[in-house]
Amino acid sequence: MDYAAARQHMIDSQIRTNKVTDSTVIAALASLPRELFVADSHRKLAYIDRPVPMAAGRRMMEPMYLARLLQVAELQPDAKALVVGAGTGYAAAILSKIVAKVTALESAAELTARARTILAGLGLGNVNVVDGDLAAGRPEEAPFDFILVDGAVEVLPDALTAQLAEGGTLATIVMKGTIGHGVLVTRADGVLTRREIFDAETDVLPGFTRPQRFVF
Repeated sequence: MDYAAARQHMIDSQIRTNKVTDSTVIAALASLPRELFVADSHRKLAYIDRPVPMAAGRRMMEPMYLARLLQVAELQPDAKALVVGAGTGYAAAILSKIVAKVTALESAAELTARARTILAGLGLGNVNVVDGDLAAGRPEEAPFDFILVDGAVEVLPDALTAQLAEGGTLATIVMKGTIGHGVLVTRADGVLTRREIFDAETDVLPGFTRPQRFVF
């Protein structure tokens, strides 16, 4: 399979056609082999517009959603970013091409190990892959200029928004049942504001589901 051609087709048919015009985001997507980050048995699916299996029962977010979240964040080159639910490291790798420093937080040991191997092989020295509870974030390295929750959430923990720097942004997809939206949370003058950007639907990360209510 010609992965380079598939990557360009992804950009032309999924990214540019979904209102992504930021040249930095597009260049980052074009520069990285997404097929390296998926499960070996699913490499031929690496560039489709659907969640693609990685390992540990997890799937990668659709590339068009990732691109749109990064674009609306309006990232600066000197920014410090945190990726929550980093999986095998694809979103962290994309961010490494855009910002100065990236911390990739993952809770599944199998995914953490693979992310470290892939990112090291690509020579991306400004990404640090760490183990930990996704919902807790990485308070010892906070504050962050940008936090990407790399998947959907039903509940966004206060622990994550508390780790935003002044002027910082958090981007994710918030699901309410089967309906979801790309959401941007911004801290300005100590106050958090939330904005829904676009309709979206993707897998909810472990630890971010809404507790079920029991009815008697």
